[in-house]
Amino acid sequence: MTMDHGVTQASNGIEGQHWNVVGQTYTPKLHTPDAFVWHGVVPADSFVPPHIHPHQDEWIYVLSGALEVEFGPEVCAAGSGDTVKMPRGVAHGIFNRSGAEATCLFGVAPSGKLFDLFVALDGVADPAELVRLSALHEVDFLPPTDRAG
Repeated sequence: MTMDHGVTQASNGIEGQHWNVVGQTYTPKLHTPDAFVWHGVVPADSFVPPHIHPHQDEWIYVLSGALEVEFGPEVCAAGSGDTVKMPRGVAHGIFNRSGAEATCLFGVAPSGKLFDLFVALDGVADPAELVRLSALHEVDFLPPTDRAG
């Protein structure tokens, strides 16, 4: 599949899709074998636990608000206009400890199985099920740490 021309309007996702993934709202904007891009609304005090994409590079462009990204013991702050680079195979966790909502544009390349994972995770609240489904879609979560929240 190649990329179609045109505009995906700000409030729309691909085929009207929006997902609730770990308490965040993800709206897919582009999906081809080469890349998957989604808009994320990251509420205050929400996070994506540390995980690894073994087959994809990932990036975040922070549109508004602030995030902290943990690479092991290293914590990097990112605010509006910043880009976070998360190469494949590098463990990272994404945290909003700012007290305010953040919005971001996320992307991975190549797409891999992440689009299908988000479809499967939509509304899943059980952490064990989240980890199980993620592993089936080539995303590996790390054991929890005391810094999670």
